[in-house]
Amino acid sequence: MRQKELRIALVCYGGVSLAVYMHGVTREMWQLARASRDFHSGHEHRGGVHSVYLDLLEEIEADMDLRLRVLPDIASGASAGGINAVFLAQAIYSGQSLEPLTDLWLEVADVDELTDPDAKLSWSGGKIWAQPFASWILNRPGTEIASEVAPETREEVRRKVSHLIRGRWFEPPFSGLGFSKLLARAFAAMESTPHEAPLLPPNHPLDLFVTATDFHGYLEQLRLHSPPVVEDSEHRMPIAFRRKTPLEAGQNLADPMELVFAARATASFPGAFPPLKVEEIDQLAQDMGHEWHSRGKFLDNIMPIHVLRENVENVSLIDGSVLVNKPFGGAMAALRGRPAQREVDRRFVYVDPRPDRFGERHAKRTGDVGFFNAIFGSLSTIPREQPIRDNLEQLEEQSREAERLARIVTALRPDVERAVEKLFGYTLFLDSPTPKRLKAWRQKAQQAAAEQAGYAFQSYAQSKASGIVTRLAKLAWQAAPALHTTDHAPIEDALRAELTRRGLDRLANDKGGATPEAILFFREHDIGFRIRRLRLLARRLARDWEADPDIPDDALEQGRDAVYAILALYFEKESLGVLGHEFGAIARDVVANPGALLDHVESRRLLPDIDDKAEEMLAEALSAMPDHLKRRMLFAYLGFPFYDVATLPLLRNEGLTEFDPVKIDRISPDDARSLREGGTLATLRGIEFYNFGAFFSRAYRENDYLWGRLHGAERMIDITCSTLDEPMPLDRCRHFKRRAFLAILDEEAEAERCAASLIEQIRSEVFERLA
Repeated sequence: MRQKELRIALVCYGGVSLAVYMHGVTREMWQLARASRDFHSGHEHRGGVHSVYLDLLEEIEADMDLRLRVLPDIASGASAGGINAVFLAQAIYSGQSLEPLTDLWLEVADVDELTDPDAKLSWSGGKIWAQPFASWILNRPGTEIASEVAPETREEVRRKVSHLIRGRWFEPPFSGLGFSKLLARAFAAMESTPHEAPLLPPNHPLDLFVTATDFHGYLEQLRLHSPPVVEDSEHRMPIAFRRKTPLEAGQNLADPMELVFAARATASFPGAFPPLKVEEIDQLAQDMGHEWHSRGKFLDNIMPIHVLRENVENVSLIDGSVLVNKPFGGAMAALRGRPAQREVDRRFVYVDPRPDRFGERHAKRTGDVGFFNAIFGSLSTIPREQPIRDNLEQLEEQSREAERLARIVTALRPDVERAVEKLFGYTLFLDSPTPKRLKAWRQKAQQAAAEQAGYAFQSYAQSKASGIVTRLAKLAWQAAPALHTTDHAPIEDALRAELTRRGLDRLANDKGGATPEAILFFREHDIGFRIRRLRLLARRLARDWEADPDIPDDALEQGRDAVYAILALYFEKESLGVLGHEFGAIARDVVANPGALLDHVESRRLLPDIDDKAEEMLAEALSAMPDHLKRRMLFAYLGFPFYDVATLPLLRNEGLTEFDPVKIDRISPDDARSLREGGTLATLRGIEFYNFGAFFSRAYRENDYLWGRLHGAERMIDITCSTLDEPMPLDRCRHFKRRAFLAILDEEAEAERCAASLIEQIRSEVFERLA
């Protein structure tokens, strides 16, 4: 049975009250991932939409001979979309339920609930002197409430806006501490739900990235030609978490105060909430009686310059969407170095509730820009609509590079196989490849590839050494935020100087091969070479790369399992954890003593010992393979140095790493039309009043949440089916969508979260459109 992982990197835009819709979407991603976990663990059906997703995975296995695992392992978000990313990541990591966040959005995300008690009118006639101003704004001819809000909710919106205008003036109306307490309450409610296993396999990395904006910012140094150093202000403050998935259920992704901090900071909408200050989270921890033990380390990670200057108390964080509303960058950075246990289909999925933002609804407008239009447009709409073309083009370039790599390897293969055959003789492939023989053959092939490369080997060796130094510098920078450097460049400079002192400024000898010092250095530190070689083996075992009907599927699958098991040995050595708790202190002293860091990494990783274990496992796997598959694998294993010499200096990143392109999928009302045509304008209500509409009406929140679930279910089924080599018949896709829609409506009717009339209206559309 073939196995594949559908890995999802989720990007949630900021969208003010449209975050309620995005929660519905992310809830379905959570439901599908939970069903996938249960499918692989043999868990029984739970009923509802969970059973629909389980049945879909079971049918794929039965009809397509493909055992699929859905792994959302990267979550990135901005503003209220960042809140959804934080809670989704916590649910994935801990195995806790996402249901409490639904209650938070539906019950609490209302201006009446969020308003600071000190800003509320104590009685209906309060601040009566402000009533004429409020009435003029709300009732004058051409007011935006008349054009932006549906007739049935205009009175509710007028009442709530009037209260805001007549409430506390010149200060944010909503309570920052109150918002933090609501978030903490939701996390506590999640923790009280029954604990299940995490949604990712043990030790699989999970990355969470949200954006925040440092209002005051800080000056950082930039290197120029003239003058050599200048200072410029920096206001971006990304908040990132990377964790290895635990085996046990119920563990938190981070301290609850840190998760609240991230969610509160990214959604600190300017003018509505006061900026987040660290003292607010300190007050929250005190009120809850919570000991925030990791406070210092957390602040050092996210604001090292402020910590260095002892200025933490003055940091004011506002909404992350002010500068970065579409946080692809953090998700893209998280792709590097991720382990693969089997074939991977990597997707970037971004949730865009309003792709029509400058569409027909606004194109017909004439006249002057109104009061609310100017305020909300400048604060929320314009900065949030920067194009994502640059990010998508970068991902597309990575995908084209993967395709170029495949073409290069295919073109090189005849020459490489002839070189290997000439080096060892054809009889090699009739022998039993024992660990001892594999080691001797590997060393001979590496030496031959180096010598035959001639002067090109110097470029190759320098590329390898540069990659090693950069990875070590980044590890040290990550482990020692107390260094307070803006990047890892000073560490890299110190390590390069140490290599020169060790005689590694020259890596190639007069014959074209590596010097003895270079051979020793690469043997102890070149983990990238080992991983690239094994990934090439994994790809040679994939039918989509090289079809061979004479090789049985079970032999290919057993070979892939063995290769990925060996890969796991090296992936483990890449992590900070294997370097021990003392690595932090060594990293802090790296600029003064870079040699100590190199020696420590060598002593903790022990790569030559891992090589011996890896070759034992590979020899065992080769012995079980049919002869023609064994021959293919040996050609790839022994020929890898020839491929690597040719490709590493030419390709970005690390040469033969990822062979699979990244595919991009969007989830929006315009992409989910099985139930209703018309996209956003026909389905969502939160778009009213400049995307603030759902904060003024519970009915709007119920509508958008429910459509979010329905659209999320439709698109998750689409994305799941699109990972198959042969498309699932359209009638089967429609069958699963219909079942999912009805299951969601039944769940919400039973939970009594949404109006019965709304549920029945949509149910009738399901029967009409998907009969």
